[in-house]
Amino acid sequence: MLTGTTTSDEEPRRSVAEAPVAEAVLLDGEATDGEATEPPPLTAQFASSPRGARHARRLAVRRMEEWGYPPASDVSCTVALVVAELTANAVQHGRVPGRDFGLRLALDEASDLIRIEVADAAAAKRPPAAPPSSYPDGESGRGLLLVDVLAERWGSTPRHPVGKTVWAEVSTEASTTAEQGGSMAGSTPVQ
Repeated sequence: MLTGTTTSDEEPRRSVAEAPVAEAVLLDGEATDGEATEPPPLTAQFASSPRGARHARRLAVRRMEEWGYPPASDVSCTVALVVAELTANAVQHGRVPGRDFGLRLALDEASDLIRIEVADAAAAKRPPAAPPSSYPDGESGRGLLLVDVLAERWGSTPRHPVGKTVWAEVSTEASTTAEQGGSMAGSTPVQ
């Protein structure tokens, strides 16, 4: 629940979701029957400020490295950009005074996806169903266009009792959505 606030230095409160205690799971992530288990997701709360958004992005990159994706890899850079856009939107559009925003990052090795979830306390301000069109000279409005291009899929769900969660799923495979033809119409590939 996003009811607390952070300290004055706005360091994130980290709480990693742990797997239920069971004798079948060892500490190294291998089950006793030889099957690998999913790595635990990252779950943290941050101050609803630009500094909190920056901390969330940095923590996401650090977790990606722990999962085997170096900071300079395409997958890690894509996750960092999507986290940056969603957390910036949570700070700018979903901020409720005295409430933090939450970040959850989960690796699903079976489907080769990383799920990014950013939760804020503003239920009334939901993102549009489709990315908004942006004027070329506008100073803002391109964040969800980037998320739409970089993510396999994205959307939002209401949170109870208050707020919403905006989520995106990023592929861990070498080919990205943009390389598969998901790029924006009229855009020129960067060389």
